[in-house]
Amino acid sequence: MMHESSISSSDVDDWKRQLAGAFEILLDRPLSSYDPEAVYVTYLGGNFIDETGYNRHGTWVRPAALSGAEPVVWDYPPYDQGEPPLVFDASGSIFEFAKADSGLPPEFAADLDEASFSQGLIRGADLAPLLVRHELDLTGPEWRDKWYVCYPRIASDGTLFDAMRVAVGIGHGPESLLPFEAEATEEWEEALAVVAHPGLRAHLSFFCTGGEEGLSYLQDDRSGGGILVEEGCSLIANWEEGQCQIEFAVVQLSDLVAGPRLF
Repeated sequence: MMHESSISSSDVDDWKRQLAGAFEILLDRPLSSYDPEAVYVTYLGGNFIDETGYNRHGTWVRPAALSGAEPVVWDYPPYDQGEPPLVFDASGSIFEFAKADSGLPPEFAADLDEASFSQGLIRGADLAPLLVRHELDLTGPEWRDKWYVCYPRIASDGTLFDAMRVAVGIGHGPESLLPFEAEATEEWEEALAVVAHPGLRAHLSFFCTGGEEGLSYLQDDRSGGGILVEEGCSLIANWEEGQCQIEFAVVQLSDLVAGPRLF
């Protein structure tokens, strides 16, 4: 494996150019055609995080995680291909709380309602000061059914390029590519044929299958629930595993949902 210190700036730039070109194939338009001032994120969806209860795990509501000082690391391999753990940004993730009449402390419920960008929905960064103010620890059993992470944000820098990169599980260099052997659908096999790097082509093929092996690429369509479209967000790209256990959605956030720029 190549160490980061051994990678020259020209190598890094070349790798970024290759990735950008590949992402433009997937998006069927230039990255430059998207709003450069918007915030783009990748959310993890699917049934598995709910079935395992990880979307209610106390690690999400640690003060250091909510403030963005520390990531949330879920050591679960979504593809079972030797990939690194998923790394989340709790400060940029979206939490949903039970209604104010569902046993929440009244003063906290009032402040929560004021800080939420929509009914019951609040960014982790906005939740953090409320917990300090009210001296609350949401990891206790009494809070178990009162909150969950409804939109877990995979850590990225807010650009469309980086949201696409983390959505397809690629790191900052070619050493991060995984030895996937899944075949893309005929349509995507033809489209990806122009990707010169064979490892990158094989990696992306895993995200363009029929879903039985690898993930299906639905582009900007969605088979399940909405991705904050009622709050002005736009779905850019969407993948799902055949049994709907794992989903990745690249979303352009509205100003309301993005809130103050954190990056």
